[in-house]
Amino acid sequence: MTDFTFNSLLSRYAECIMWLARYMERMENLARLLEVTETFVRDGEGQTAWDSIISINSDEELFTQLHPANDPADAVSFYITEHANPGSIVSMAVAIRDNARAVRPLVSTEMWTHLNVFTRWLLDLDAGRAKLNNLSAVCTHIRQECQTHYGIAEGTLYHDQAWLFYRLGKHLERCDQITRLVDIRYHMLLPREERPGSEIDITQWTSVLRSAAAYHAFRRLRPVAVTPSNIVGFLLKNESFPRSLAGNLRLVDETLTFLANHAGLRDLCAPLQECLDELRATLSDQTAEDIISRGLHDYMNWIQRQLTQIQAAIATTFWPQPPVGAHGAQLQRQE
Repeated sequence: MTDFTFNSLLSRYAECIMWLARYMERMENLARLLEVTETFVRDGEGQTAWDSIISINSDEELFTQLHPANDPADAVSFYITEHANPGSIVSMAVAIRDNARAVRPLVSTEMWTHLNVFTRWLLDLDAGRAKLNNLSAVCTHIRQECQTHYGIAEGTLYHDQAWLFYRLGKHLERCDQITRLVDIRYHMLLPREERPGSEIDITQWTSVLRSAAAYHAFRRLRPVAVTPSNIVGFLLKNESFPRSLAGNLRLVDETLTFLANHAGLRDLCAPLQECLDELRATLSDQTAEDIISRGLHDYMNWIQRQLTQIQAAIATTFWPQPPVGAHGAQLQRQE
């Protein structure tokens, strides 16, 4: 087990670096969703199913408010350049800058420089540059820059408490994103006349894998067939895939164990780990077929509620007083 050397960490630093990681992860996922949806996901009339992204992010009410015509095609600008949408790329860029500025004493020069250049590029995006015929190039650039950030963070952040809270944010966000993706994509792809678990067009299920950056990893499991239960099982239960629910729950638990090794934090981390133990047990005790037949939507909703409670418990435990000034919690997803 890794031997961490701990230093005292201000609670506002813990909160800000955790949300910095969450927003970077959320941004990469959103960019991939936009790109994959534009390329692969179609509705019953053969049109791009932009409404699936709105559903995944639970943004139906805000989207209708900002775009009364309710044209799903407006989802591109809504999620890239819409400043009034706290979940857009540009809004997340503002949150990332604010959080990075708040933890400037903790981050390396390389990380600080990269975030400044990247977020400046994002804030200079306008509707003209982010239009449909340029969407793939914009989303590819965003994904690559997010992945560059992860490499810089891994290679230059000192592995103390700040690093552990960064890891908590990253892996909690991955848990949240994968459950939302599996839930909405599964039910949007399932025709009304089909029963849960039925075979559906392989191209559409492939889009689910691509949305989670899981296509190539899944194909390495040949001769595993492209079926709903195999894909759901892979995304939820396969711990060798870095974005799976099971893998990230394990990494959250592992990170809390490292935090608990610091004097005075064991009793604070124990209740959080108990909640995680329950989540992990319910997942390991069921096959993918069990989850689908018993109600995948209800189970994903339950997981998301548990993740929300864990995030709230982390906040209550480690930064109980509302911080003054700009911080990541200002732009938390509205559950």
